[in-house]
Amino acid sequence: MTVDAALAATATLVATAFAAATLERWLLRRRPHELAWTISLVMFAAASAAFWVAEAGGWTSRGFRTFYLFGAILNVPWLALGTVYLLAGRRLADGVRWGLVLASGFAAGVMVMTTMRAALPVDELPEGRELFDPLPRILAAVGSGVAAFVIVAGALWSAWRLGRDRGVGPGAGGDTAPPRRLALGNVVIAAGTIVLSASGTLAGRLGKDTAFAVTLVTGVVILFCGFLIATPPLRRHMSALR
Repeated sequence: MTVDAALAATATLVATAFAAATLERWLLRRRPHELAWTISLVMFAAASAAFWVAEAGGWTSRGFRTFYLFGAILNVPWLALGTVYLLAGRRLADGVRWGLVLASGFAAGVMVMTTMRAALPVDELPEGRELFDPLPRILAAVGSGVAAFVIVAGALWSAWRLGRDRGVGPGAGGDTAPPRRLALGNVVIAAGTIVLSASGTLAGRLGKDTAFAVTLVTGVVILFCGFLIATPPLRRHMSALR
């Protein structure tokens, strides 16, 4: 196994364990942001697994379509939905959720039906701009770009609101962590999102595949830390069931 394949495997396992943890929290507490995070992390794990398989045995059309759909188009928007649920009203977030469900179905159909206009490179990470027509690339640019902006803007707004209100009490109704932890958690989540988009910056030094693998592992670990900070301890809710 190559170093890149090992890093991709690590990212897959971390994302899978992370998704299991957020799913457990959602099953116990039914907080909508935790369901959004679970969906995002399942997609993250699927994209990482496709990258892992490709690094171990070469890229295929099915593998790259899976990687592109879940990694480039849908992952970050579902991650951003968790931020919307945490920081915006429930009615607005529910509307965004249903819009995202429809957009996800549309994107899946596009990726199934779109044709590749060039031969797929087997031994290196392909680029969507070389293989796909404009529509899949527009979906990736709009989905990831807008969603990343929502996450970063949400982190900045959360920190600004904390500084303005100087709140130190618990989150409303116990749904979220205390304001200071929530603000810090959103900042860490935003940092993880930025790291995940930094593979292009590192590619010149590490190589395209290695840069992507490094940012994949680093990004998911940072995201995990942010989610743990922004979410109340699970034991508080489990003790209430006794």
